[in-house]
Amino acid sequence: MKNSKFIIDKLGKLFEQGIISSKDLTSELLNILKSKRDEIVFKMKLTSKDEFDVLSKRLENLENKIKKFETKKKNTKRVKKS
Repeated sequence: MKNSKFIIDKLGKLFEQGIISSKDLTSELLNILKSKRDEIVFKMKLTSKDEFDVLSKRLENLENKIKKFETKKKNTKRVKKS
């Protein structure tokens, strides 16, 4: 209901401003919908497929480094203080 009210308000403002051409109306509607879409995507913090692949590869590399450090730590012996 909130979203439909938003769109109706925007359309009302467009008619008040005197947009007569259907081409102008169409372009304004597309701009409004694109901005709402971008706002929703930003709120959801979505990433693209490419970004996801890059991030998953970086995570995999970091996990491998952590495993290497853990094995090094296990292999080193501590010297007792006298």
